[in-house]
Amino acid sequence: RPAKELLESSRAPKGIAVWNPSFDVTPAKYISGIITEKGIIYPNKDGKLDVAAFVKAHTEGVTETATATPVEAENGGSPENVENKLHVPMEYVEQTTETLPQFLAEHAHLAMETLGTVHADDLTCVEMGDGNLNLVFIVTNKNDATQQVIVKQALPYVRCVGESWPLTMERAFFEYTALAAQKKACPEFVPDLYYFSKPHGLIVMQYLAPPNIILRKGLIQGIKYPTMALDMGVFCAKTLFSTSGFALTTKAAREQVEFWSQNRDMCELTEQVVFTEPYLEAPNNRWTSPQLDNDKKEIEKDVELKIAAAQNKLKFVSQTEALIHADLHSGSVMCSPADGQTFAIDPEFAFMGPMGFDTGAFIANLFLSYVSQAGHSNGDHYEAWVLEQIGTFWDSFVAKFLEMWNDPKTHTGYLYGRDVLGSSDEMKQCQAEWVKGILSDTLSFAGMKMLRRIVGIAHVEDLDSIKDADTRAKCERHGLEIAKRFIKTAGSITSMKEAIEIAASLK
Repeated sequence: RPAKELLESSRAPKGIAVWNPSFDVTPAKYISGIITEKGIIYPNKDGKLDVAAFVKAHTEGVTETATATPVEAENGGSPENVENKLHVPMEYVEQTTETLPQFLAEHAHLAMETLGTVHADDLTCVEMGDGNLNLVFIVTNKNDATQQVIVKQALPYVRCVGESWPLTMERAFFEYTALAAQKKACPEFVPDLYYFSKPHGLIVMQYLAPPNIILRKGLIQGIKYPTMALDMGVFCAKTLFSTSGFALTTKAAREQVEFWSQNRDMCELTEQVVFTEPYLEAPNNRWTSPQLDNDKKEIEKDVELKIAAAQNKLKFVSQTEALIHADLHSGSVMCSPADGQTFAIDPEFAFMGPMGFDTGAFIANLFLSYVSQAGHSNGDHYEAWVLEQIGTFWDSFVAKFLEMWNDPKTHTGYLYGRDVLGSSDEMKQCQAEWVKGILSDTLSFAGMKMLRRIVGIAHVEDLDSIKDADTRAKCERHGLEIAKRFIKTAGSITSMKEAIEIAASLK
């Protein structure tokens, strides 16, 4: 920069009558923020603009390259709290429907092959815009509408809240890695992967064409899926068994725990919105008011409930049983009634955690669908069908898990070793105790997930789409009663059949 810059070099655009604005002339006390392509630099608590800290925060990890085989791979501050920054890789560019086709043409060659073209001009792009956390695009070949892919890009903040709630970009890397692991364990129920970019937080994967739709939307519409519950039971069994001590050596299992512990920001988010905030007064909480005001107060005063919730939180943070999806709700499943296809998607919360958190999350959303049916027009027969699917899912999960446990080709891990448990009777006794334990975990975590979807930050469309507030509150109160019963008494419930009967009796 020239020594006489202040005297001879105007930095302002032509037509603006100022000389060297902001940095060189304006006193710092008058600067409320510095706008950059990576966000706004706000003054810290001492009133200083710590540009060096901002640059450091936005350049961490930019040289890291993720290995993505067989998929192709390439390598903001808050005014309230300067530490609450948006951590964004230097190369990161938030994609739009205009920029994405060219990005794919330049970088995602396998995806372009799937799309049947090498030219960006041949592509059309639509942003779906219904997610809480990410951007999701459908990219289509203009010349052949059957050639499509899905592009998912992580944003550096919680989309449904805004930049005031920063969120790690690393979650895209963990989601891709989890998808790859699940694809290996259960290829039939996981979409194909075509491309991943860590700096851009961007995954390109198989487009699940109609009649595949999000399971939650299908349940609201009253669609019956002939194989959904069976398929999801198999998915949970295969992915959980294959990534646990039932299949892994001690060394491999501990290495997995070490690796997945790095997805700590997503774990912390779950700890906050599932295990903590619903049980106290928190600004993020919301519920149908005034109808459920007293219900919320009762939750905050229920000592037995809060102790059980705290014990469940301890399990969540300390039990490293398997690589869990950790967000397996009915919005993370796509199904087609026509051909019986089922796919599990969106495992960005994945980590080594308690198996029952996945099985519990899934049945929680089926129970939420069940209690919502009184606010929809699908009839009593559909309500009964939803309950049946909970039992079908559970039976499928247990049967497949025990099948893999009984097979020496798949039961290769360090847990329940065949050298110690030599007889079939001993093994069956261990299996019976294990099923009892996973049932208890499943129901208690299901209760936690149900309760948070009614009085926490993120609700479910099943209930929120019920327009009449009184009807909605009645359905939600039914859900709360089921949730509280499961959380407090899961250990005394002896079967999923009994759990379903309890849910029906609380209507």
